[in-house]
Parts: sequence; structure tokens; C-alpha cells
Amino acid sequence: MTRKRRKSTKVHCDAPVIRKDAAGIDIGARQIHVAVPADRDSEPVRTFAVFTEDLLALADWLQAVGIGTVAMESTGVYWIPLYQILEARGIEVYLVNARHVKNVPGRKSDVSDCQWLQFLHSVGLLNGSFRPEQDICVVRALLRQRDSLVRMAASHVQQMQKALNQMNVQIHHVISDLTGQTGLAIVDAILAGRRDPQELARLRDRRIKASPETIAKSLVGDYRPEHLFTLKQALSSYRHGQQMMAGCDQEISQHLVQLEALCEPLPAEPAPAAPVKRGPGRPRGSNTAEAKLQRQLHRIFGVDLTKVPGFNVTTVLTLFTEVGPDLSQFRCAPALASWLGLCPGNKVSGGKILDAKTRRVQSRAAEAFRMAAFSLHGSQSCLGSFYRRMRAKLGAPKAITAAAHKLARIFFHLVTTKQPYDASVFAQQEAAHRNRREQRLKAEARACGYQLTPIAATAE
Repeated sequence: MTRKRRKSTKVHCDAPVIRKDAAGIDIGARQIHVAVPADRDSEPVRTFAVFTEDLLALADWLQAVGIGTVAMESTGVYWIPLYQILEARGIEVYLVNARHVKNVPGRKSDVSDCQWLQFLHSVGLLNGSFRPEQDICVVRALLRQRDSLVRMAASHVQQMQKALNQMNVQIHHVISDLTGQTGLAIVDAILAGRRDPQELARLRDRRIKASPETIAKSLVGDYRPEHLFTLKQALSSYRHGQQMMAGCDQEISQHLVQLEALCEPLPAEPAPAAPVKRGPGRPRGSNTAEAKLQRQLHRIFGVDLTKVPGFNVTTVLTLFTEVGPDLSQFRCAPALASWLGLCPGNKVSGGKILDAKTRRVQSRAAEAFRMAAFSLHGSQSCLGSFYRRMRAKLGAPKAITAAAHKLARIFFHLVTTKQPYDASVFAQQEAAHRNRREQRLKAEARACGYQLTPIAATAE
């Protein structure tokens, strides 16, 4: 494909140029517009197609005119191929937020956009977005694919429930999980042609709280062939998705093993001499896939983050793929919290605070911190007490943000110092808070003419 010529629009400015070898790139689905300094080429603005040979020609041209750094917007996923090619050529790439490079009011075109990017980048007004190392990005792509499969699996479960509702089979309202051992056994039996409710109820697992009579009553329905066909296809799609998720888990584990270790892995627990019967609430062994993944994450981060209340293996894996174990690009914990959008905003004019709300940030890492904070509502730890106190004071949404902010600071401290989580630090803070609360209550009682008398606490 021949390269199209574009008439350039010269950008006039008197600002000091900091980066003389800077270029600006406007990414599109079918065309890419590139602007270089006017003194580097007789045609400083060029348009390229998005085919691989055109991207290679673009990189050759940038190297020929002496470009060492470029700025481009993070438009969808269109920037990824060009980003990887330029990074392999040794060109520094600034991936910038589209909101930060809004063009000045006036004429809007792709040519003016790439020239505006080149100008802002040359005078040092752009900051590159954080992007982990390539090895971590590989695991991130796999984990995001797995998340997509999880959402698809949820859609297939909804289709199964819809088919059962249309047949007035209410088994999914009687048991808690249709995709559990009992639910799948009953669905398989239904698709195999078995219709006797009493016979189907015998497939009930002993852990199911619902009685066999209730289960049998819920399995009386109008088994129409079209709804059975829909149920069969939904179940087949669900199981296919589970197989694909297992493949993603295996691929993720293989890439984690290849990453550089920061410390020795956690020692595996010795296998018991005789098989142990598991009861409710008994923890799983150390040879499960989750335990192996926990040891890999401990080896990579250099600290066991699952010891933090609210963090589980899935949360830590998400943080690893979205942030990584190297936090040197964040100068401090508040900088990480600001990047995640977990701290108040700062809009001040005329000495007055115009707005202090948190920024709207679409970040999987911030979502992971918020989910971990929400899980603290039933925790008996000091962080759980902090969340419940903030919820009573500020409400649930702000309490989640406050707890997520605290978890982000804990995460930054543990990863940067490689110190294990110490709950005694927060226990001291909680004791100091109880002391201040007690002193405040005593002062209020004295002001009302009363005196508080301590009594022994009784368990509820």
C-alpha cells in the first residue's frame, strides 16, 4: 500500500524544547499519523497503514530522521503492535492518557492531533503511563483472558437457569450452586432422559441443606424438547469454558515458574502418613493448585501477601499482573494510591476546595483493592474493625475506598521493604483508637454530670 501524503499544519510555539528528538503518533484502526520536528524531514507529517510492513517502514523512517522518543495515545488495543515494534528498535515510547492530551479548541483532525502530541512531548508536558515489564504483560494477557472466560461461564449458567425456569424446574432455587456436584449431576440426569423426581432427588449430596422432599418437589416440571436442547447447549458451553480456564491456569503457572525469583519458595507441608478425612472448615493442603500458586507469588514478590486480611491468591495474582513486583516507578505509597484513584482529589481555586472526590479510574488493580476491602466486613482483624468503623461513619462506598487506600499502602510497604505482614502494628493503632474513644466518652459523661464505671466485657 502506498503511503498517503498529508499537508502539514505548522504548530507555532515559543516554549523551550526539552526533547529535540521527539515525535507524536496518532493511532487509528486503519491509519497511523506521525509527526516529527519540522527540521528533520521535508515532509514532517506522514500517514502509514496499519499492516506490519507499514509499521516496520514507520519505525525505519523514525530511526532515519533521528527520533529517540515518541508519544502516542492508548487507543483501544491498536497501539500494542506499534508499541512493541518501536520498543524492540530501542525507541522510548510514552503511552499517554487521551484525557491529558486534549487538543486546544479549534480545528480537529488526525494531522493536528499528531502534531499536538509532538509539541507537548517535545516541551516535556507529557508523562508516560505505567506499564509493567513484558514478562509480566504476558501473564496479564493470560489472566485477562481467564477473566473473560469467567464472565462467559456466568452467562452460560444464566442460560441454564433460564431454560430451567421455562420448564418450571426450580432446582436452582433450592440448591445454592447449580454448577456444584449436586446441580450438575441432576442436570446431566435430566438431559439423559430421567424424569422421576424421587430418583433425581437421590443424587443429592449429603452437604445439601435442602431435604430430599423439597428437591423432589422442585424437579416436577414441563420438560419440553426445545428447552432441553437449550439447556444441553448451555451446559456444553459451560464445560468447554471450564476446560479453557484450566488451560489458562496451566499456562499462567508455567510463565510464573520462568520469572526471576526474589526469594526462596514457601516450603511445602509434608504429606500425611494416612489419609485424613476433611471436615467442614478444615483448610486445604499445600499440594493444591491454589497453594502452589501462592508459593510462586511469594517467590516472585519476596513476601507472602496472602497474610494480609482481605488478600487471597486471586487478588495477589491480579496485583502482580497489573502492577508487578517492581514499584520503583512510584516514588511513595501516596503516589501509588493516587495512580489507583483511591485518594481524594485536589481541585482548589481561590483558596477554596472545589471538589475532593476521588478520580474515576478504570483500573483492574484498583478494583482488586476494592474487592479486598469489601471482604473485610466480616473479618475479625484490625483492618476489619477499621472498615466497619468507617462504614458506620461514612457509609459503605466511602468506607470501601478508605479501606482500599489502606490496603494499597500496606501493599506498597510490604513489596518495597520485603517485610512480612505484622498485625501487631495495627493492633496498637486500634488500641490507641479505643483509648481515645474512651477518653471522649468520659469527657462527654462528665459534661452531663455522670461518671463512667468500667465493667467486665461479656461475650455475646
